[in-house]
Amino acid sequence: MPVYDYRCLECGNAFALKITYEDYGKKPVVCPRCASIEVTRRISRVRIGHSEEERLSQVADPAQMDALDDDPVALGGMLRKMKNQMGEEIAPEFDDVVDRLEKGQTPEQIEREMPEINDESPGGAEPDAFTDF
Repeated sequence: MPVYDYRCLECGNAFALKITYEDYGKKPVVCPRCASIEVTRRISRVRIGHSEEERLSQVADPAQMDALDDDPVALGGMLRKMKNQMGEEIAPEFDDVVDRLEKGQTPEQIEREMPEINDESPGGAEPDAFTDF
């Protein structure tokens, strides 16, 4: 059921109501604070859903991918943005790696200082420190 935002023209109260599509525009909207019907609908923010692939493609600009090899700070920033876009739980080591990248450490330095990120994964395959979190 859609939620509509309103503001009362009498008391200034801002409120939201769930109204079915059938009832919208047919039943009067009443302010819950002062019971006035002198209300105006406010235009609220619109959210647009994107697939995971769309969200990640917005972050990972192919034109800049080659430059990431030589810029650990940019690589760390891109990885952090990708994590935020994904919204999924990622191993705590990921944040440590990204923090180190953003401070200018190279992937090779990080792998030497954090040998545990290259331990064998449960399936027996060698994980890649920057993708298998």
